[in-house]
Amino acid sequence: MRFELTKEFLEEFRQAIVDQNNSWIIEHIHELHFADIADLLDQLTNDEARYVYFQLTEDQQADVLMELDEDVRDRFLASLSTKEIADQLENLDSDDAADILGELSDDKIQEVISQMDDDEAAEDIVELLNYDEDTAGGLMQKEFIQVRVDWPVNRCLVELRRQAENVENVYTIYVVDDINKLVGILSLKRLLFADTKTLIRDLFQSKNIISVKTSDASEKVAQVMDKYDLVTVPVVDLQNKLVGRITIDDVVDIIKEEADKDFQMASGISEKIEENASVWRAMRARLPWLLIGMFGGVLGAQVISGFSVGISKVPLLASFIPLITAMGGNVGVQSSAIVVQSLAKGNIQFSNIFQKLAREGLVGLLNGSFLAIIIYGIATFILGNSTLGFVVSISLFVTIFFAAIFGTLIPLVLAKYKIDPALATGPFVTTLNDVLGLFIYFTVGMLLYHI
Repeated sequence: MRFELTKEFLEEFRQAIVDQNNSWIIEHIHELHFADIADLLDQLTNDEARYVYFQLTEDQQADVLMELDEDVRDRFLASLSTKEIADQLENLDSDDAADILGELSDDKIQEVISQMDDDEAAEDIVELLNYDEDTAGGLMQKEFIQVRVDWPVNRCLVELRRQAENVENVYTIYVVDDINKLVGILSLKRLLFADTKTLIRDLFQSKNIISVKTSDASEKVAQVMDKYDLVTVPVVDLQNKLVGRITIDDVVDIIKEEADKDFQMASGISEKIEENASVWRAMRARLPWLLIGMFGGVLGAQVISGFSVGISKVPLLASFIPLITAMGGNVGVQSSAIVVQSLAKGNIQFSNIFQKLAREGLVGLLNGSFLAIIIYGIATFILGNSTLGFVVSISLFVTIFFAAIFGTLIPLVLAKYKIDPALATGPFVTTLNDVLGLFIYFTVGMLLYHI
């Protein structure tokens, strides 16, 4: 049954902490999933969370620690001594331990590492800290199963039992040569059913081995694992030597973070903001794009004022200003959102820009034609003004076409110059199309009304 954290349960739990009723706490918490325990700790004060945390088993502690909200985890770790942090890191996978350690100051990192009893684990964590966190090297973990290509099955099984002590999930057995170069993968099922004298070279798969380099960007890793439906991918260095593996849970986190970041940037938020971020940080993240929107509005106002004489002669022109700006902005955001999504998946590149522009331009022409016919009918037959109908319909058609073109072109250009294309789907494209749409609308109006 799925656990639901209720107000009553939380109050009862807090009372058990006050009473130091450890038996009650253990009874009610040890049956929970570690994600539910993390949700519970997120609702407690730091002292309460610390008290409950140390009632957990070592395995539970490791899982719960990684599930805590980032801000809660930072506060929690700050309350621990360096020895306590070191003990916690030894229970974690190397990639998770490196992630946590990387959030500490350099002095504290050195102190924590020196307090670790497991020298091999400490070396693995230090190695991972040398990689950029947004690369495959920064994502990978050092716990994996590897066997030599010249080993017989019986020795391989012995090594498998030994190495598996440090590996939580065995997805794939990696096969390496005598200098640790990755040469293939081995199915666990095939290993178990093989004769004990058979050599691994006669069992493993050497074709179509998918791997990533330590320097590959995390987005590329996510694309590779998504494309080939992998639950784990080996990581190799520049010499093709096996140095680690990346599991699907880490990639899901990356995909979620990228989606959150792109959504925030598309909404005009320039930096990562958590739900409980400070007012000052939230204001700082939103203000830049609000300023861009404001200056875009000033430009729009300048365009309108430049045609004030025409508006005074044909006041009905002002009635359709919201329609033109809204449609241009909507079409631009639609086109840029599709391009950004395709770029994120690696489906399109700058090299096929003309193909993408042609496609989106055609969509813009078709949508523009359909909507222009509808708005012409409304302006002509409902408002009884055929000239106004021509002005609005022609303007809407041209605005939608150019909005589709710019909405496609801008994210492709940004991606070309290594700027996050998600910027294009926010106020940037909307503001640009607002100004452009107004200029087109009043220019057409002045021409058709001979003003």
